[in-house]
Order: sequence, then structure tokens, then C-alpha cells
Amino acid sequence: MTSDQPHQRRIVSFVRREGRLTPAQQRALDELYPRWGIAPGDSLLDLDAVFGRHAPRILEIGIGNGEALIEMASRHPENDYLGIEVHRPGVGRVLNRIEEEGLTNVRVICEDAIEVLSKRLPNDSLERVLLFFPDPWHKKKHHKRRIVNAVFAQLVRLKLRPGGCLHMATDWQDYAEHMMDVMTRAEGFENVAGEGEYVVRPDSRPLTRFEQRGHQLGHAVWDMIFEKVS
Repeated sequence: MTSDQPHQRRIVSFVRREGRLTPAQQRALDELYPRWGIAPGDSLLDLDAVFGRHAPRILEIGIGNGEALIEMASRHPENDYLGIEVHRPGVGRVLNRIEEEGLTNVRVICEDAIEVLSKRLPNDSLERVLLFFPDPWHKKKHHKRRIVNAVFAQLVRLKLRPGGCLHMATDWQDYAEHMMDVMTRAEGFENVAGEGEYVVRPDSRPLTRFEQRGHQLGHAVWDMIFEKVS
């Protein structure tokens, strides 16, 4: 029996605009992804098996070229880092960096972050979730594509351990205000800086070349950290 209702596609927060893969990026996807990447699927991940140990787990959503992810993993070998990125050239660059740096505490997954949060990650499994400079979808008609919304907040809440944190940063003031509004309203979170307040960039968030260029141009950046309290 078929339904008369049309299939409703979920609005996603990204568009796959990929240039051609370089030979090095293609090699990384072919040869390194099977080792340091996580194959797409719907089954729940056993993170101890994925990393080969039990350690604090940090998830970064939208790793781009992996600059922040690689620096954090290098600084803190006691933690495990999982990076999500939908754009394959970026994933290829990150895999090459993992190999160059000899890191064993990083894994990447080339999937939609909402699907990963919904289906792949166990509840109460993450120490921190990081969302640095997501696409702001600055045109009002595109605001529905912004990843930070009430559904996202509750997905993150489920995956964080009690006392775990969601750390977000953006260089778009309108998006910062949107993030602050969503998370202030979100059940089970508390702003570590106080209601409606932003934090100074903590040392735990690397200053990337992208952000350094922004500072030179006079761009402000807004950081906010929300702790899971229930």
C-alpha cells in the first residue's frame, strides 16, 4: 500500500559544492579513509572499538580543512577526537594531516552531522561538541538551513555526558544572536558565562588562519559555551 503523502525531505544545513579532488586527496580517501575514517551506515558506533581505547571523546562538526581538529588532537593525546565533514576534499586533507602528524586519536566521518548524531553516536558518550564557524546562511530566506535549532540542541544534549559542553563560535553577529537565543531556550543547558553572555575564546579552541585573517580585517568573533545540566 502506498501513501498519498509526498515524501518530505529534511532541510539540510549544507550544500555539497566540491571542486575536483587533488591526487593527494583522492589517495587519502582511497588508502587512508579505511584506516582513519568511519564507514557510512546506520548502526550505533562502539567508540571504544573505533579508537581502540576508552578516553574522553570530543566531536567537532564541520571540520573544514581540519586545522583546529589536528591541533587539538596533537595538543591533547589523552583525548579522542571525531570530526564530521561532508566535503570530500576537506576530508582528504585531514586524512593526509593525520598521517603526517602520526596521530592515533583522530577519526573522521564523511556524513551529515544530524544523521550521525541521530543514528551513530551513543547517548552520554561525548565530553564536548564543537561547532566552529558553521555556514551562517545569512540571507533570511535561508535561515531555516542553519544547523543550530531546537532539534539540534536536544540531539547534542542526548549525546553529551552530564556536565559535558557544547562550544560554538561564529563571526556573524546575527548568527551569534540566533545561537544564543536557541540555546538559552533549550531545555537541559546552562550558559557557563551567565545568561545571554559570551565567553572569551578559550585556549582549547585553536586560533585558525581563517580567524586570524578575520581579525586583521576587523571581524569580531563570538564564542559561547553551554553545559549539559540535566
